[in-house]
This record gives sequence, C-alpha cells and structure tokens, in this order.
Amino acid sequence: MRVVTAAEMRALEEESERLGVSTEQLMANAGLAIAQEAWLGLGTIDERRILVLVGPGNNGGDGLVAARHLHEWGARVACYLVSPRIDDPNLKAIEELGVETCSFEEDADEGQIDLTRLLAEAELVIDALLGTGRGRAIDVANPIAVILDQLRAARVRSFPPQLIAVDLPSGVSADGGQADLHAVAADVTVALGFSKVGLQALPGSALAGRVQVVDIGLPPIRPVTPATDVMTLRDVSAFLPERPADSNKGTFGRVMVAAGSRHYVGAAYLSTTGAMRAGAGLVTLACPDNVYPLLASRLVEATFQPMPSSPEGRFGPGAAAALAATLDGYDALLLGCGMGQSQETMAFERDLIFNLPRGGLRGLVIDADGLTNLAQMPGWWGRLAVPAVLTPHPGEFARLTGASVGEIQAARLDRARDAAMRWRQVLVLKGANTIVVSADGDAWISPFANPVLASAGTGDVLAGFVAGFIAQGLSPFRAATVAVYVHAAAGELLAKEMGSSGVLAGDLVAAIPRTVKEIRGE
Repeated sequence: MRVVTAAEMRALEEESERLGVSTEQLMANAGLAIAQEAWLGLGTIDERRILVLVGPGNNGGDGLVAARHLHEWGARVACYLVSPRIDDPNLKAIEELGVETCSFEEDADEGQIDLTRLLAEAELVIDALLGTGRGRAIDVANPIAVILDQLRAARVRSFPPQLIAVDLPSGVSADGGQADLHAVAADVTVALGFSKVGLQALPGSALAGRVQVVDIGLPPIRPVTPATDVMTLRDVSAFLPERPADSNKGTFGRVMVAAGSRHYVGAAYLSTTGAMRAGAGLVTLACPDNVYPLLASRLVEATFQPMPSSPEGRFGPGAAAALAATLDGYDALLLGCGMGQSQETMAFERDLIFNLPRGGLRGLVIDADGLTNLAQMPGWWGRLAVPAVLTPHPGEFARLTGASVGEIQAARLDRARDAAMRWRQVLVLKGANTIVVSADGDAWISPFANPVLASAGTGDVLAGFVAGFIAQGLSPFRAATVAVYVHAAAGELLAKEMGSSGVLAGDLVAAIPRTVKEIRGE
C-alpha cells in the first residue's frame, strides 16, 4: 500500500490541477467520503449530533463539505471554526442551510462556552483542524491548542464522542509520525487519496486509530520517487517463494551462518534455526570450534563447520580463510549474531567480507556484533563485492552513521533512506514499524508495532529469516521485506495466543510455520 509524505501529496495535488482536477473538486470528493465514514461510524444518521472542528486551511474546507452532506442526510450538525473563513463558498452553503456555526473568536468572550456545550452534546466529532501542511509545534496560546485540549477532556468522559480525524489527527506530522502534546487520539483517520508516512510510525500510528484510505479523485499517477509502501498480507503472500511438489532440499538453497561465541551461544542457535524455519534447504553453522560442542546437540537439523577459535571462545586467526574455502555452493552468508567484539573478530570479519568472490553468494546479511565491527571500518560500503542486507537496531545504526539514537528515532525513514542510498545496500532499521530500504531508496514499512518482539534473540531470528529467503531465490530487498513481515506477524500471532509478555525468541521460531501457513492462505 503506497504511502506519501506531505511534499509528495502536494505534488500530486498540483499534478491533479494540471490535469484538470481542481482543488474544489478534490475537496468535494473528500468531504463526501468523510461524511460517509461518519455515517458508518454512527450506524444511523437521522437526528444524531455531530460536531465538525474546522481549521483555517483545506482540511477545514473538507470538514465543511462533510458537514453539509451530514446535515442534508438528517444529522444535527454544528461547525466550530478556529478563525473566520472570508468568502468561503462551503461555509456560506452550510449557513444558508441553517447549520449552527460558531468561531473561536466569537466564543472567546464567553470563555469557550459554546465549544464546551457542543462537545458535551456531540455523539461524533470530526477533527478537520490541521492537515498535512502543519509541521511545527502548536503554540499553547494558539486557539487550536485550546480546542484540542477541550476535545481531549471530552474524550475521557464516561460516554465520549467518537472521533474521526481528517487525513491526520491534528498535531501529528505527516512525514515522521511525531505528535504534538495537544494531539488527541482518533478512532478513525480518513486518509485522503493515500495514507501518510506519519500514520505508519509511532506515536502517529497509535493516535490514528483505524486508517481508512479513501479515493478523492487524484489521477492514477505514481507519487514522487523513491516510493514508500506499507507491507500488506497481499503483497507478502505474493512475494513468498514457491514450494513446488517436485522440489528437494537443493531447490531451496543453502545458507552459511557465521555466528556464536562462548558467551553468546543462543544467538548462533536462534539465527541458524531462523534460517531453517524460513524454508532454506540446507543451513550450516560455522562457529568457533570450542563452542561447537555446546551447539551440536541442540541443532540436529543443521550441519556444522567448526572454525579456528581464540582462547576466549571467539573466531580466531585463520577462521576467515577457513570459512571462505567452504562457501562454494552456498547462496547466502549470515554474519555477526553473537560473534562478540574484539580485535580478533573484527579481523575475522574484515578478512572475510572484503575478500568474498563476485558472482558467488546471492547475498550477505550482517547483524548484531557484525554491525558494530563494521562501524569501525571506514568506507566499508565501497569494499563489498556481494550485495548486503544490514539489520541494525537504532543503537547499532547510530554507531554506523554517527547520529544519535534520538536523531534517528525522530526521522527513521529519512535516516534509513539516506544511509541505504549512500551505502548502496539494503537496510533494515528495526523497531516498532520496522523499515526496509533498498539501495535505490524504495522503502517498505512494517504495519506492526508489538512489544512481543522486544526481547533478546528476536533480532537473531530475523537475521536468519532474511538469509533463508535470500537462499530461496528472493532478491536481498524482497527477502528482507518478507522476513520483516513474517517475523512481526508471528509476533502478532503469539501475542494473541500467549499475551504481550513472557514470549521468548524460541517461541517466535516455532510460530513461523503457522504464520506462513496463514499468510499463504493454506
């Protein structure tokens, strides 16, 4: 599902005007769609009390059109304006119909008595105060802040009104999902034409409620590239590798996992099991030889390549050359999970990834300690001969980019896109609503934000999934997209079955076959 930024939406509207679809026509279509959603929300419309909060821009105009339709359908509608709208034909139309209107300016002398009364009477409120054009904080003295604060008070009463937001809950950024302190959570957000990026990132996604995308007559043109999409079940089910009846283990590719150390045996186990559960035909674990006995009895379905180790239980001298000599015939290499951080492991990683032959592996996945080591290798992206997928959490991404975690979280999509395009690699920025970005900047955003995945080892499982899907023939970008969706959907499944706490990474691995079965519709 395509999502757009505020700038992309403006470009679409300008292109619509050029092609003969006026702003007035778009507003008429938007207002009708909003009114229809209000009717659906109430079930019946006759004599139902509806309050429309009308902002100063086009968002407010959309609300006025909706108010006219709702009045004509029999609702008892009132409109509360932030400021006067001079010579506005939509305002004039509802005034001629006898719809009650009041402005903040008129109500100010009474201490917002009318607003208090209208909110107390309303069964449904339409928030048409601010749209995609508002990107700055709402000043506490701004009338919109006063209106939103009173709306929040109404929403916590014993029998609160339903709330429909037009395009965005007022105060939510269209591009990053940041929310003003005055923003009020909606039950439904009616997204006009396209959903917005800010509705797919916390806290915006939590404030939006159910997002209903409606057609407002924009021409069928592609938004500004690179494109941003939200992963859907339909997309991912189409991307999943086929499993033909006449297949064998060679059909589904081979994964080499280089992982583990004395203190992080579980990471090697989980990443290897993740690759197997993704459906790879054969998965081999290369681990330090003094760690191998700890894993062999647990991973009975995998094969092993014990590597030279250091006394501390990490990859030691000669391990890179030994591993490189075994990679012939493998499709994907996963590196870094539980590998540890030391001069020896950094040398192992450097000697391995910068000397991989071109045309061999389909993809290289780097996770966890592999990313921390990578961050200390200047210009690493120019030395890779194999396309890579990097899977950092915000802390690891901060080490790779030099930005702070706060800066990253404030602009996740922009930061991830900039880095992926600069490095010319696929990037998976983990977290709530994980983002996958291609080397060309195209992005997929996960629709899921689930605390079930906030536990140790779940990232190792995800890295294994990515490698497993690459081995089955998916491109690194598509493999990462499918892996992120399946991983998060398994978390959703476990949350329903087990609750939001106490779920382990091992539970996630076990849930994958059930999750993929549901996605395939089997």
